[in-house]
Parts: sequence; structure tokens; C-alpha cells
Amino acid sequence: MKALKGPTDHVVVVGAGLAGLSAALHLLGAGRRVTVVERHALPGGRAGRLDRGGYRIDTGPTVLTMPDLADDAFAAVGDALRDRVDLVPLHPAYHARFADGSRLDVHTRADAMEAEVERFAGAGEAAGYRRLRHWLERIYAAQMRRFIDANFDSPLELLTPDLARLAALGGFGRLDARIGRFLTDERLRRVFSFQALYAGVPPARALAAYAVITYMDTVAGVYFPRGGMHALPQAMADAAADAGAEFRYGCDVTGLERSGDRVRAVVTAQDRIPCDAVVLTPDLPVTYRLLGHRPRRPLPLRHSPSAVVLHAGTDRTWPDLGHHTLSFGAAWRTTFEELTRTGSLMSDPSLLITRPTATDPSLAPPGRHLHYILAPCPNTALGPDAHAWRDLAPRYRDALLRELERRGLPGLGAAIEEECLVTPADWSAEGHAAGTPFSAAHTFAQTGPFRPRNLVRGTENAVLAGCGTTPGVGVPTVLISGKLAAARVTGMRPRRPATGRAQVPAPAPAPAEHSATKESTA
Repeated sequence: MKALKGPTDHVVVVGAGLAGLSAALHLLGAGRRVTVVERHALPGGRAGRLDRGGYRIDTGPTVLTMPDLADDAFAAVGDALRDRVDLVPLHPAYHARFADGSRLDVHTRADAMEAEVERFAGAGEAAGYRRLRHWLERIYAAQMRRFIDANFDSPLELLTPDLARLAALGGFGRLDARIGRFLTDERLRRVFSFQALYAGVPPARALAAYAVITYMDTVAGVYFPRGGMHALPQAMADAAADAGAEFRYGCDVTGLERSGDRVRAVVTAQDRIPCDAVVLTPDLPVTYRLLGHRPRRPLPLRHSPSAVVLHAGTDRTWPDLGHHTLSFGAAWRTTFEELTRTGSLMSDPSLLITRPTATDPSLAPPGRHLHYILAPCPNTALGPDAHAWRDLAPRYRDALLRELERRGLPGLGAAIEEECLVTPADWSAEGHAAGTPFSAAHTFAQTGPFRPRNLVRGTENAVLAGCGTTPGVGVPTVLISGKLAAARVTGMRPRRPATGRAQVPAPAPAPAEHSATKESTA
């Protein structure tokens, strides 16, 4: 593994998102002095927080899987995730609603899910689920150590026995077809393949290897930090500060001071911070602008679809909503064509509705509820551009509410007291390429050693982290990217999670006043 050249005693990490915080903790554990520079007033980056009218709103991801990867970052400085964050396991992980009126609870525990599949679609499909689960476990085992939790210096490093195992498992076929070998019910196939959208590729075109995301989502366990998802980056920042990191919030990096091939200082609007090395976590266009260099690629990067998110604080809720509810439209292949080929808004949308107050009522004022509605949409390179979204946004917001009311949430629009609508125009304003927070799509040519590297030619002491570089998009992989960046700085092999499992030991039981809510949503 190639490492940065020269001294690396003082490292400046640009960005206090999950990738930057992970890098900071691993660097601190390796004895480096670390300064973290963040343009916002809080840590978190995409996993930020908005306080509005007594509602505490997570502005980024709502699903936490693979918490052992976060625990690994805490362990680097002798800390522990469970000592900092109260993680609530979600049982079921999702409620799925289909256009034909049928409903399915998606459990990550094998026995519970097998029983639910049998109730939903019969004994044959339940047996298929068991085989699918076993295959997902093998797919994960074949990929994690060599292809996800690894720094690549050459595509030749793919040539390991694990590559043969992955091929034998059908990892280079198509995801939808592979899932279809286990399940014939189209509704079930959706539940176990929609995760490909996280990677920016339709299930019919995605490599079956991307079922590793399905493993994380439907096998490894889904969790929610009490206090909201932002509790995780805040706890990581607190642990890093306690381990000696210096944080500078409200500092926008305006440039990098260079001497030849080395970055000598990070320049902000307020000051100049000398450094021996720098970890850059902003989106790729911002990072390349700071470096003054964009690596050559045979083809331009393709970006994932974007999303419209409506954060709604309401004076009521709908009991049928779980913590996470997947509301599928009747269309499926057409939806992906619209999102990734034609650039049209979904004509029959599939939506993710998150109700975090189902698990933690403290996120809203007493008697109030918080809903997060995510509607995938084309990115601005394919669909409406940022300017068009400024006019389109209010109409699309109203259309979403009408559709949700039609699907069983009557009175949703009238119940809203506080709201925040986020569109591709807002993602663009944050500096995200193509107006998407999901960065470069995980096509074959943009995955593993073919993804933009975390080392950049022409700069000896800079390394990248975040969803645009190795290994890719999503909370688990972004946490890994920070660890891989730290390994490039220190020259040490990336540490592996001590447990090797997908979960950390459960924290202490919730306070008594929350137990009823916890049981009702479990």
C-alpha cells in the first residue's frame, strides 16, 4: 500500500463529516496531531442537524447499519460507541407498502423474517428467503476484507482468491436476476433489490456484488441513535476532541498553500493552518478545485440520482407508519428508467418515509411528530437543473403530499406545522456535483480500484476521503473511507473491527418513559 511521503506529524482534516471524523479518530490513535476544519457550526457534514420550532431534524441519512465500523473508529482512541451513543435496534427494520394494498414487515432477524415471508407469500418464498440470506452472508464475506475495506494501488490487486469466490457466487451477474433465483414474488424482489439505488444503478443493471448493501440493510441490522442520526457524528467529534483533536468550526477553506508537490498550509477565511499532511473530504469538484488538479479519466464521471426531501413537523401522525416505511408505487422498471435514463420525475413514485419520533419522541415538541419523506429524482446533469428546481419545488412538494394522502396518510398537508424542503438546487448550493448528495454512481468503471482514488497525482501529502472516493457511498463505506485515508497517512495497515460482526453490544436499556414507545415500534 502506498503511503504519503515525508513527515505527517500534524494532519489537517478538511470537513467534519463522518469521513473526516473517522479519519481524525484513526489518525489520533496512530499518534498524529489533528486539526479538523469545518465550514458549518456543527460536525456531521451531510449528517447534519436542523433545529426548527422545537423539532430536531436530521438533514442527512436516516438509516444506520454496520455500527461496528463506527465503533472501530472510537476504539482507535480507546473509546467505545456504546459509551457515547444509545443505539436502538429497529424491529422491524422497515415496513413495506405496495400499490396492491399488501404490506410486509422487513425483519433482520432470520426466524422473524422467514415467518413474515411465509405469511406474505407462502412457504416456497420463505424457503427462498433462507437461501437468499445465506447467499447475502457469503457475498458480504467475500467482499468486505479485500474489496471494500481496502486501499487499492492497482486493479491487479483485485486478483485474489476472494475474486474467484465472488465470481463463483455470481457477483458479476445482475442483481435483479440473481435475487430472482431465490424469490419469484416481485414485491419481495423489490424489497431485496431497491438498495441498488443507493449505488446509483437500477437493479436490472447493477452488479449482483452490490447485494452487499442489501446484506447491510436486511441482515446485519438497522439501528437508530437516540437523539437522532446526528448523535453519531457529534459523539465522534466529542471523542476526537477528548483525544486531543482541535476543531475549528465556521471556517471555510479557501485554498491550499503549496510548495512544489507538497501542501504546506490550509488557508481559511480566518487564518492559515500549517500542516504536514491534509485529508480532504469535500465533494470531488471542491476537492479538485482546492488541489488545482483534476485527474484524467477515460470517461467523465456518472453521478447517482438525487433526491427531494421534505422534513415535516406535524401535529399528528399515522399509526400504520413505522420508523421506516417503504411506499412502493406500481411502476418499477419505469421508475428507474426515469431516474437514470430519461431524467424525468417519477410518474409513479416509490418513497421512503421515516418517522424518527416513533423511536425517540424527544425529537419533536410534546404531542408532535417528525416525518422525513425522501423521493428519489434525477440529478441535475440528467433532469431539471438547479434553476428549474427553484420554480418546480413548491409544485413537486404539493404533488408529493397529495400522493401520500392518497396512499393512506389523509390530512398530512394540513397537519404540517414546520417544514423544510430540500431539492437538487440545495444540494448544488452545498457544492455537490450534479446536484446529488450521493456522488458518483457505482458503475463497474467507478467501483473499487476504478473509483476516483484517495491519492492524487501531483500532491505528495494529500489524501481524499468521503463518498466520492474509495470505497463509496453510504454511512458504512464513508466511515471506512476515513479509516483508509488515515492508513495512507500513517503507512499502517487499516485496523479491522475487533468483533468482525455487524453490531456492537446493546447499550443500557432505555429510560422507563420510552419503553412503551420502543415496544410499540419494535
